[in-house]
Amino acid sequence: LCRDSRQPIAAIRDINNCFVPFVISSSILPPPGAFGVYFSHTKERRRDTPAHKMHTVMTRGNAILAYSLSVLSVLTFCCFASTFFYDYRTEARINTVKVLVKNVPDFSASREKNDLGFITFDLGTDLNPLFNWNVKQLFLYLTAEYTTEQNALNQVVLWDKIILRGENANLDFKNMNTKYYFWDDGNGLKGHRNVTLTLSWNIIPNAGLLPSVFAHGQHSFKFPEAYIESPV
Repeated sequence: LCRDSRQPIAAIRDINNCFVPFVISSSILPPPGAFGVYFSHTKERRRDTPAHKMHTVMTRGNAILAYSLSVLSVLTFCCFASTFFYDYRTEARINTVKVLVKNVPDFSASREKNDLGFITFDLGTDLNPLFNWNVKQLFLYLTAEYTTEQNALNQVVLWDKIILRGENANLDFKNMNTKYYFWDDGNGLKGHRNVTLTLSWNIIPNAGLLPSVFAHGQHSFKFPEAYIESPV
């Protein structure tokens, strides 16, 4: 029998189908109404859980935009990597037709007299093979290089041109005038025996680096020993 009347008494059947009394401690029983409070709290949490809410238009748009940018970034890198080792050099034919030099004041810098060169040139090259899916345009420029006593290296850009994708890139110019003046910062052009013309271009890609490429083939010429006095 039970020694403490405040503790409930229960019974179970033993293996001989006899009732065996045992005591259930009140310390392990839940307080009254505990199950009702627990279930009501669980329902309230499920009702407020964000996982059961629909995503907003802004959230969905942000996810789509982030995914699209990631895909575009990967495609852009693949476009750059596919043309990274491409050789953008080609042959160029350059020749000078007329070469003159005058000694005139350079009013753009000072009133001192400096040498001013006048040349006409022929230029021929086929740049069509340089265009691929990662080349948007080419920026060509013709440079004159020479040395003087004042400067170890002089570089003067005499002519340039922009060729867009789809335009005719097979160039064949005859007796062309320079686009920019051929000034020297002194008297270093008269009688100079080694002035080199070089054709170069910058590759303007859709994605990637901006390489500067030199053409195969240069042309060297010399200036006359005397200044020309008549107008050019």
